[in-house]
Amino acid sequence: MDHSIVSEELALHEWVCERLAAGDPRPSADEAPLVRELLQLREQLVNNPEGKDATTLRDQWHRQSALLAQLRAGRDRTQVDPRSPYFAHLRLREGSQERDLCLGRATRIESGLRIVDWRNAPISRIFYRYQQGEEYSEQFAGTVREGVVAARRTVHIQNGVLDRIEAPEGIFMDGAEGWRQLAAQRAQLAGGEASALRAHALEEGSHRRLGTGPSGARQRSDKRLPEITGLIDPDQFELISRPSSGFVAIRGSAGSGKTTVALHRIAYLAYADPEVDSPRTLFLVFSPALRNYVAHVLPALGVEEVRIATFQEWATQQRQRHFPRLPRLLRDDASSEAQALLLHPGCAEALARHVAQHPGASTPEQALDDWGSVLSRPNLLRECCGDGPSAPSPEAIRRVADWNRRRQEELFAWMRGDEGSDAALCPEDEALLLRAWQLRVGPLRHRHKRPLHYRHIAVDEVQDFARVEVQVLLGCLDRHQSLTLAGDTQQQVATQGGFTSWSEFLQGLGIEGSELETLRVSYRSPREIVHFSRSVLGELAEDEAPEAPRSGPPVELFRFSDRGACVIFLCDVLRALARTEPLASVAILTPDEASSDLYHDGLARGELPGLHRVTEGDFSFAPGVEVAEIEQAKGLEFDYVVLVDVSPAHYPDEPRARRRLHVGASRAVHQLWLTCVGTPSPLVQVLEETRG
Repeated sequence: MDHSIVSEELALHEWVCERLAAGDPRPSADEAPLVRELLQLREQLVNNPEGKDATTLRDQWHRQSALLAQLRAGRDRTQVDPRSPYFAHLRLREGSQERDLCLGRATRIESGLRIVDWRNAPISRIFYRYQQGEEYSEQFAGTVREGVVAARRTVHIQNGVLDRIEAPEGIFMDGAEGWRQLAAQRAQLAGGEASALRAHALEEGSHRRLGTGPSGARQRSDKRLPEITGLIDPDQFELISRPSSGFVAIRGSAGSGKTTVALHRIAYLAYADPEVDSPRTLFLVFSPALRNYVAHVLPALGVEEVRIATFQEWATQQRQRHFPRLPRLLRDDASSEAQALLLHPGCAEALARHVAQHPGASTPEQALDDWGSVLSRPNLLRECCGDGPSAPSPEAIRRVADWNRRRQEELFAWMRGDEGSDAALCPEDEALLLRAWQLRVGPLRHRHKRPLHYRHIAVDEVQDFARVEVQVLLGCLDRHQSLTLAGDTQQQVATQGGFTSWSEFLQGLGIEGSELETLRVSYRSPREIVHFSRSVLGELAEDEAPEAPRSGPPVELFRFSDRGACVIFLCDVLRALARTEPLASVAILTPDEASSDLYHDGLARGELPGLHRVTEGDFSFAPGVEVAEIEQAKGLEFDYVVLVDVSPAHYPDEPRARRRLHVGASRAVHQLWLTCVGTPSPLVQVLEETRG
């Protein structure tokens, strides 16, 4: 096709490639002054490690080390990747003059070539805050510049090939038959028309096929690295570019970009302060799968040294360092009553009161005694836990206290050398032990006994964290007090921590003055899926429905007489999908491990290509079919999702089941199917009502 926008972008890309191929004439920076300064700092620290200026010297050492690492990394790799040099094109008109700027992941400005790192504040503000045709007014180096955004486009360049352009005039794609234009879709409030939902009678629907997603949806072979930097909206960018000091709390529905904001905020802060891209920044998540996802996305944003872990991994490492005499073994056989009490906010409050009421030495031994004592004081625990809806009953507290006394005897016998003692800790013990250290001894410590202080901490899926876990993290922040919290109460699957509302949670942490920011646009799924996933929440849904920018195929429910028939049906449609869309990612999400095993084994017997049974969050993030429990997929997304065994037994009419079904449904990017054997769950009644 012959279109001026396509011609302009192809010409721009060709010219940029020529300039990049000519090489970078800029001289590389000299690292010698930094090395000399580091040697001087090291000498001062060695000669006087405990001097009054030691803390300041160590801070300087870490800051200059980060600068040196960044300098060497920049010298060792190409600053602008010619295979994908930029993802956005901006044309600015000031008076009679126009200039073209490209946004990428690194900066290169020379001889008319202007590729600017998206983290460069003035330029990125124009791109993310203004639309094509709007007037702008921004400050550049102390000078106010005013003009009009003449053109604002995002592009997809992969392996040096420009194959997609998105502009207000339309979406242009290069395919087997050349360039073609698709209609651009505008955002609107989530719909709810009956055509968005469809249910089939028993054993019907065999003619249906997956892969009927919206036209023009480009698929990637690497499902971990979506081209999202150019799609950040003004609200997201405002949160990303907040000053580095202070707390940022973000809530938003599934697919609204909470994780995107948290990841890009770290990349943005690291651009201004290289020390952010270091092990002194901590990104914590709830599940191993989300940890693996973040570990692959951050390096693509130019951030390579940040520590990424689940809270359990981080807390266990810290507990083993601070309490080395305790058993390393963790037991997972504690009662649900014990788990709930150990993570209840009242338990941490009881610990704080106990320490305040009982003066003692600032030693690990005393902190361990505090931890053991408070869990054996049922009266204090009852008083601190209160009588609210989430409070444990007096009988439950008494049973847990009795259990803990027996456990304490086993632990102390083991510490005295009794190897026959059946001593072990629970995962829920970790945060309370670390909090006991902070209250009695002081800040947590590095291996070398220095205070453990982080430059920035980001916590994703915070609604599944206990308050005491976040309290421990707050005690590990340095003077910047830089913290990002992101979550959604509608997706809470771990209820033991007692997260009931944002206001109560922030107030309990002592940061109630922080403003809670809400992301209201759900970008991941089409409005049919957004509407359905919200409907299953019932009264748990937020008052304001999220916006959904696009439409897609209906959500469909298929009923079968037995699981074998369901497996045969899925095997047929998934094999057909693999032929027509070889890059598609599909998740078969189940209610439990037994169901995962059954469906995986059945599909494996059908020799379905690209089949993978997910265990411990080891998603492949590649094309194919992943079979996993809903909890493992939390925080991730897939082109197509099939929720199996959506029955009353697995999804009764109760809050936890509603949230689980909501989490599973909201993983789908293009299309969502549900299956059941016999009668479907009452939570999907909205689908049943459309049948017939």
